[in-house]
Amino acid sequence: MDSIIFLLQNMIPFTIPLTVVALGGMFSERSGVVNIALEGIMIFSASAGIFFIHFFENSIHGQTLLFIALFISMITGILFSLLHAYASINLKANQVISGTALNLFAVSFHVFIARMIFSVEGVQFENQFRIASIPVLSEIPFIGTILFKNVYLTTVLGLIILVVSSVVLFKTRFGLRLRACGEHPQAADSVGINVYKMRYAGVMISGALAGLGGLILILPSFTEFTGDVAGYGFLALAVLIFGQWNPKKIFLAAMFFGLMKTISNSSGLSLLSALHINTYFYQILPYVATLVVLTLTSKKSASPKAAGEPYDQGKR
Repeated sequence: MDSIIFLLQNMIPFTIPLTVVALGGMFSERSGVVNIALEGIMIFSASAGIFFIHFFENSIHGQTLLFIALFISMITGILFSLLHAYASINLKANQVISGTALNLFAVSFHVFIARMIFSVEGVQFENQFRIASIPVLSEIPFIGTILFKNVYLTTVLGLIILVVSSVVLFKTRFGLRLRACGEHPQAADSVGINVYKMRYAGVMISGALAGLGGLILILPSFTEFTGDVAGYGFLALAVLIFGQWNPKKIFLAAMFFGLMKTISNSSGLSLLSALHINTYFYQILPYVATLVVLTLTSKKSASPKAAGEPYDQGKR
């Protein structure tokens, strides 16, 4: 039982950021724009948030510092994603190439700024955001131990984003219009929906959530940021595909990949060490699982029909 609780506790720092970033990709693709730049947005936005924490952690403390940093990462993600939106929507550029360019730029930009200021790539910060236990809730058997002890408020924020995303996408007029633009933009345009604005909105929401996800990933796990999110942006794309562009399924997919990632980092568990398997196997497990899952689910893909296609008003 202790091993199971340990696994579930350690799944959270991996599952929540994967969920948030994948939801960001969902909004973009539901609008018709493929956002390969999730990785770059995570890095660029996390870098902004970490720089803020580094310079202000002695004057602003605790959860106030956390929420300001999250807000900065979110705004940075929105601004950075506008580059992809402009190239994809206005210039009708290849969306994969545009996203790849932003991925390459984000890493290089962080390294350049960090070396210019600190002479090294890593930006150090103090992790002062963990909450030892939440009163009353932490006393709930099993669930209290997993969710409300040694917890970060970003976990609660991630779950709120999951619920809000599901409601917005399927229960609001905005969500209906967004989905229409990703499925048949010409039909949406014919009833007065501004496809360009809706696609901009989808990409900007994607940037905001990817920006949040980048910082949510870094804070619980590290005290130094080197401009690397370990391929989580691409893993989030796998979660998005496995989750069939649906918030609930995305969360379940994120839990699966979070479990794989936890196992890869916890091979010393008695439950796993008893199997006498080389630790390198555990380290590659999440990526092997990604390949297997995508192979098995690619034929049943329910991706938006117009995703990746520049909108042409003359096309019917």
